[in-house]
Amino acid sequence: MAEDNEENRPNGYVNCVKCAHFYITWEPKMPRACKIFGFKGVAMPSVTVFKVTGKKCPAFALKQKRTGNASE
Repeated sequence: MAEDNEENRPNGYVNCVKCAHFYITWEPKMPRACKIFGFKGVAMPSVTVFKVTGKKCPAFALKQKRTGNASE
């Protein structure tokens, strides 16, 4: 299976779910958001960035995986 990185994404979109700046809001009409760009919307933030700029999201940063026990 190929690694899911921005080179493997169609149309230059990055996988926001794997980005450290992506978060889910509690707002049903605008459930997806980006901490870096400060916007919320229905579409994934990388899709919005690509539609506006025509380029891949420059702020993508791979999330750090959690390690250890939650009780530590």
